[in-house]
Order: sequence, then C-alpha cells, then structure tokens
Amino acid sequence: MVNVSDWSQLRLRDRIAPDVRVLFVGINPGVRSAVTGHHFAGFSNRFWKLLRESKLVPEPITYEDDGRLVEWQLGITNLIARPSPGINDLRPAEYIEGWNILSRKIRRYKPAVVALVGVTLYRAILPLLPGVPAAERRTARLSPDHVLGLRPETIHGARLFVLPNPSGRNANFSFAEMLAAFKSLRRYLRPTIQRSKGSRSR
Repeated sequence: MVNVSDWSQLRLRDRIAPDVRVLFVGINPGVRSAVTGHHFAGFSNRFWKLLRESKLVPEPITYEDDGRLVEWQLGITNLIARPSPGINDLRPAEYIEGWNILSRKIRRYKPAVVALVGVTLYRAILPLLPGVPAAERRTARLSPDHVLGLRPETIHGARLFVLPNPSGRNANFSFAEMLAAFKSLRRYLRPTIQRSKGSRSR
C-alpha cells in the first residue's frame, strides 16, 4: 500500500519533443498516475481508448506507452505537477504557478494545438490568459458541451482545443460524446498532417 509520503512527492515526466502537433494538457496527475509514472493511468480513465478510436494514434496503446506519443508528434503534460486524489486538493496559487510553467513550455515547443483535457481546466486558465475579452470569459461559464472544441484564444500562436475529461467519474459526457470531441480534433488536424507528410517527402 502506497502512503501519502510516497506518492505526494512523485512527479510525472513530460512527454514532449520538437515538432509536436498537439500538446495534451491535464490539470494534474492522479495518485495512480503518480505511482505508475505514466499519464492518465487511472483505472476508469478512457484517454488512451479515445486516442485510438478517434484515430489520433494508429494503433492501440495504454498509459504504459505514453512515451510513444512523440512518434506521432503528440505530447502530454499537466498544468500542475503535484499529484492529488482530486482537484479540490489544489491551491489557487498552484494554478498560477502551473500556468506560468505551461506558458514557457508552449513557447519553447510551439505546438500547433494545445488540447486542454477537461472543461474545468479551460475555465481555470482562461482568466490567466492576457487579452481575453469579457464576452469570452462569460462563454466559459456556459454548460460544458458549449465549451468543447476549437476555441478563439491562442497561446504563443497555438490554437486552443477543449476536450472532455476522460475520467470515468465525469458524468457530464457519455463515451460517445467524448469520442466525438476527440474525432473533431482529428479532423481539425488533418490538413496539418497532410502538410507535414508533404514536407517530409520533399
């Protein structure tokens, strides 16, 4: 049995490389992710199943394969590095510190898309983004299904895309609705994929 002093000090390794097309961002690691050392490792988490069924990756993979995401120009990180049993354990100052770190990562790696995994995450960082009109801030308070998909904000040139939280505890969306959102991201990326293939073939 892992006690608090064991897992609370653990940190996940980012899976990011140059030329990343999509940087997936979670709020923070859960306890099982911290213990296993892999992203989205919760027993009921459907992130990896959604990646495969949406064809964002070409083969079935699990949390143990998170290091392979860079093979498909995908990356993964968290807003807040500290693991916790739930987001209610996170402090407001951690969101601000996490945003500053995430902003530097986006500036460094220059992803085409920053995919925020969870409506709650989008609502958390929106007040921290510079120059966001009041109307857009009000939009973020709408029901979760109105916030999914491509958003008007950008971060260092990267487009923002909001996905549902794939946790099994997320009662706001069915699996079919989650899959539709992931497929929407795949469709948005298709022109980028084709351009990337064309540039490598020259």
